[in-house]
Amino acid sequence: MKLGDAFGIHEQALKLRSHRAELLASNMANADTPGFKARDIDFKQALKGEVVKQAQIKTTHKNHISTATSSLSPAHLLYRMPSQPSLDGNTVDMQQEKTAFAQNSMEYQASLGFLNGKIKGLTRAIRGD
Repeated sequence: MKLGDAFGIHEQALKLRSHRAELLASNMANADTPGFKARDIDFKQALKGEVVKQAQIKTTHKNHISTATSSLSPAHLLYRMPSQPSLDGNTVDMQQEKTAFAQNSMEYQASLGFLNGKIKGLTRAIRGD
């Protein structure tokens, strides 16, 4: 058994949640910037892409064609549709951004808690407790 297999998709989920937190923080920081377009990722699609990427065949020679794609591809970056567009073209809705940021933070913490439990279980198994 590989150690990475014990953690499931939580490693990839943490990376994506971290990237999403950066995007949401950038949106909030630019709330007063004229013309700024709020961005976010489609987390489910990005994670699905990461799972598919992990399942793909690994290349064994430098001349083999790699089919791997980045989970943070521009296809997963989306623009937010504003509920009330501003006159200056800015699409940041601070309430929506704060809500998304809080939810993303809770889900990040949940993944960390799950990984912490897995690590404690593996540690007990190794020690024979």
